[in-house]
Amino acid sequence: MKTKPLTFILTLFFQLISITAFSQKTAVLNSLLDKNTEFIFPQTPDKISKALNVKTMFYEDANEEKYAKWPTKTGLELYCSLGGNNAVNEMFFTISENKPVVVEGLPFGLIMNKSTLQDSKTKFSKYNAKTQKLDAGSEFPGGSKLVFKKGKHYATLLFDHKNLLKFLSLTTGLIDPAAN
Repeated sequence: MKTKPLTFILTLFFQLISITAFSQKTAVLNSLLDKNTEFIFPQTPDKISKALNVKTMFYEDANEEKYAKWPTKTGLELYCSLGGNNAVNEMFFTISENKPVVVEGLPFGLIMNKSTLQDSKTKFSKYNAKTQKLDAGSEFPGGSKLVFKKGKHYATLLFDHKNLLKFLSLTTGLIDPAAN
């Protein structure tokens, strides 16, 4: 039985379309971002949970500091420390278990596993963004860190050795590299 060339081409085309459609996901953060795609602070765990349609997981560290995290269906995980009255004033975004999934819809229009170091340096140069190479002991050895301040928050972007975005944090102060 011979396959007609047109049938083969159409089959191949639809397989490529389906692979692309399922590999890129949206973070569904729209209600948590302002018109400039910046994360709105302060937030509440309930509002974040509702926006992401995922239950908040509360936990404490060894120092009894309170934290919350939201592992989403897209593979993106959000987590934060909780302030008084469980206020969320900082946020961390990462891909759980370093999944190769592409997640768009992040603050500043960033795309996890797609935004590059060079594009980000250009995009955030007006905020005097500083770049630093990550050493062998870091989570992304051979990668880079890009830091800038916008408004009241510092944004820290971590890129792997291929210069693809893997981590984003929005904090009220710079985090000491020695902190765990």
